[in-house]
Amino acid sequence: MKLVIYSDGASRGNPGHASYGFTVSDKAGVLLYEEGEYIGIATNNVAEYTAVLQALKYIRKKYDSRELEIEFYVDSRLVVEQLSGRFRIKSKTLKSIVEQIKILVIELGKAVYTHIPRDENSEADRLANSALDSR
Repeated sequence: MKLVIYSDGASRGNPGHASYGFTVSDKAGVLLYEEGEYIGIATNNVAEYTAVLQALKYIRKKYDSRELEIEFYVDSRLVVEQLSGRFRIKSKTLKSIVEQIKILVIELGKAVYTHIPRDENSEADRLANSALDSR
């Protein structure tokens, strides 16, 4: 089964009040789930990674399969490059989140990360900002 995830994090200040948002769709583009949540004070990078982590946690809870193909579309080039293994991760906080992400990906199947322009990630951005606005 193939799932398509658009994820985004937001931080007002850096660090500042932060949130994440993500959507889950099937391969035909049908929206299956969306979520946005306030996470407290954090950096933008922590918020971006938390969006990926929370999407994977949702998928693990909802879909019991080790044969999933998960495509992430993220507007943070850093997240894409680090999760793809092309950039090193120096931050201990980010390393901890990435370790959790890697474990979930192993449990679920396979994940691919693609960088997209911010304007192509408007729904995940809306969810993250809405969560910030409603805190």
